[in-house]
Amino acid sequence: METFSFAHQPAPGHVINLHLTADTEADTCRKLVTPKLRAAGWHDDQLLEQQTFTAGKVIVLGRKARTQPAKKADYLLRYRPDFLLAVVEAKSAHKAAGTGMQQAREYATILGLTFAYATNGTDILEFDFSTGIERAVERFPAPEELWQRLHHAAAGNALVPVAHPTTAPPPLPPIGSVGEELLLAPLLAAPDRAVRYYQRNAVNAATAALLAGRTRLLLTLATGTGKTLVAFQLVYRLWHGRWTRTGAFRRPRVLFLADRSILIDDPHTKDFAVFGEARCLVPVDGALAGREIYFSTYHSLADAEALRAFAPDFFDLIIVDECHRGSAAEDGSWRAILDYFRPAAQLGLTATPRRHDNVDTYRYFGNPLYTYSLRQGIADGFLAPYLVHRVVTDVDAAGFRPDQGELDAKGNLIPDDLYTTPDFETSLSHLPRTRAVAHHLTEYLRRTGRFGKTIVFCVDQPHADDFRRELANANADLTAQYPDYCVRITADEGDIGKRLLSRFMDVETTVPVVVTTSKLLSTGVDVPTCANIVIFRQVGSMTEFKQIIGRGTRLRADKDKLFFTVLDYTGAATRKFADPDFDGDPPLITSEAIDADTGEPIPGTYTEEQFPQEEEGNADTFITDDNGTGNDEGDDPLLIRDPDDRPRKFYKVSGTVHIVNETVQVLDGAGKLRTLEYRQWVADHVRRLVPSVAALRAAWSHQTERETLEDALSQHGITPQQLAEVLQQPAADPFDLLCYLAFEVPPRTRAERARRVREQEAAFFAAYSAKARAVLDEMLRKYEEIGPDQLRPDIVTVPPLTRFGSATEIAAHFGGVQPLMTAVRTLHERLYAA
Repeated sequence: METFSFAHQPAPGHVINLHLTADTEADTCRKLVTPKLRAAGWHDDQLLEQQTFTAGKVIVLGRKARTQPAKKADYLLRYRPDFLLAVVEAKSAHKAAGTGMQQAREYATILGLTFAYATNGTDILEFDFSTGIERAVERFPAPEELWQRLHHAAAGNALVPVAHPTTAPPPLPPIGSVGEELLLAPLLAAPDRAVRYYQRNAVNAATAALLAGRTRLLLTLATGTGKTLVAFQLVYRLWHGRWTRTGAFRRPRVLFLADRSILIDDPHTKDFAVFGEARCLVPVDGALAGREIYFSTYHSLADAEALRAFAPDFFDLIIVDECHRGSAAEDGSWRAILDYFRPAAQLGLTATPRRHDNVDTYRYFGNPLYTYSLRQGIADGFLAPYLVHRVVTDVDAAGFRPDQGELDAKGNLIPDDLYTTPDFETSLSHLPRTRAVAHHLTEYLRRTGRFGKTIVFCVDQPHADDFRRELANANADLTAQYPDYCVRITADEGDIGKRLLSRFMDVETTVPVVVTTSKLLSTGVDVPTCANIVIFRQVGSMTEFKQIIGRGTRLRADKDKLFFTVLDYTGAATRKFADPDFDGDPPLITSEAIDADTGEPIPGTYTEEQFPQEEEGNADTFITDDNGTGNDEGDDPLLIRDPDDRPRKFYKVSGTVHIVNETVQVLDGAGKLRTLEYRQWVADHVRRLVPSVAALRAAWSHQTERETLEDALSQHGITPQQLAEVLQQPAADPFDLLCYLAFEVPPRTRAERARRVREQEAAFFAAYSAKARAVLDEMLRKYEEIGPDQLRPDIVTVPPLTRFGSATEIAAHFGGVQPLMTAVRTLHERLYAA
């Protein structure tokens, strides 16, 4: 039971206290809803009560993060352990049943459920996504009834709500059939790795498609959401259910195909270890006919001899991991393999939605059976959000033109031309630019954490080596103690690179900290504690860009990894955040300008339109072989000459480069990125909450109301620290910054406010003893130094206030605890008086 007290004052001096008693939602569930569900035939193992199904979105405030509460359904109704049917939201008995319908529909949409119910214990409302009809019902439907209705909805291709757009869903297998038994078979429960709702949905969608006879399937799940686990759970279900493409009663034979050794070694060793001797690597273990789960890279099966060790109809299912990395074109990496094994069902796994640069993949596999986007993963709290920091050098902003007759490091004449961002490290290697960026990154790491794992994407192998050297030299104090603080991991490193990469990926290993690469680490590398993604090269395609961003999206709360930062030193790569096809916008984008010599910020602004523009191109394809070599980096351009014997690449090693200007980008209410509109964005949110300076002052003058307002602003990523940083006014009171942005009132510093109170509120201070005045004056000093959070009674328990005595002794100077609280509250009000 819950008691609500209201104070009503109809006339001065007359106070009436009203007491109402009502059932809580928990009472409604216990007394009314659960009995009705059980009466409808829902057993305890089919009722999931108070079920959490997300992790809680991570909100980034400045450089700090906090996690919102996870979404929790009052009831989830499931037909079998891994097949959900409906969500039920219950409200208190004194509320209308419809109060919970919006929430029930939202949860059903996220979970991909067809039925949503809202109830107050007496009335029941149902929404059927397959028909779009909401209606009142007398009772909850029985499990079998709802299962049959789901079959009918699936037959009409209306199985899944719009949150996860898919291709037309396959029909469900007939009730009572072997296929139905397989679809409803439980997944493998692992205490340390629970199956998430979207992973279960993906497995169920793929199972239903296979049972319906589909031979080309596609699942699109964002990087870091567990595509390998989905593949394992699907194979586990098919293997134990003895599904085969021909209906033969035996274990299915499955080929897990990927483009890199690490992408098959890890699943073989970890996720699929439960299959024991039933699994093997090709060609390490050979084409053993007695095995059932095979793992291979494309190139291991590329030659005719290795391929023909298997009959064309040997496999029942082929899973192509990171299928966008190969090409579905006629001459693509895995196309010949899939053509040879044409009788098998073929499932592609990818993290990238359809784009012009991966259209062949979608043309081959078809539209995805199920999609789980980066945006949804961040909203659910399963993926880390990120900040974006744009840094632009003067040579990127204005271009570089050599002096007449200027020679490069090799004594070659640098052709007279204007070199811009796309030219750097391709036709002209600009070492001062590389040094300036290394210096800036060093200072950034000093501010944010020098051991935050960082991946730097450079143009090619020589560029990655130059950057490694410059960064290591800039951090000589650390490299003397940790020689591998900064390393290069590219194709040329071979086995050494593999060992360094293994250590870099290990969450318990400190070094390497910074890794420079080109394209080698853009996909298939799991670094859960990656804190920074650095882009120091042009990124041609959205597919590649999403893969790069995906290197940092994994969460590790136990290692304080709740978000990561993208540093873009081209000023152009992160323009793709504004692309409508990018599905995971950052909460804030900034672009800092610093002096290359001092590392200090240079005041000014620099609009996005002024950033160097890039050409949209196709993603480069890279396939490593088992020796760690490949075509991702290419040869050193200095060693390659054109037919006229002119070097393809020139080296400029002298000169000074500065990093210029600062911009801010934020998301507006429509989810669009806006450049240099941070002030307007904040102003709109402030005016939405408080319509005038007077209203803002009234709220800010009272600690509880101020905290409520600050919390409301923080939901949109607006914090006092961020305001001060963006406006470059660290000494200003947050109240004044809000007034300045929302109502164009010139801001004051905290020192000015404190001085005004001391000068104009003499009567207030005179009412207290000398010792009490000293305490209040010390509080004002703390306010001047830190901010309004220091103006509260409990501050007397921490230094330097403790020099005035214990909390009890300090309160005695004011005449007791209550007078102390009154004095602090009054000081707070006088500080913000008009």
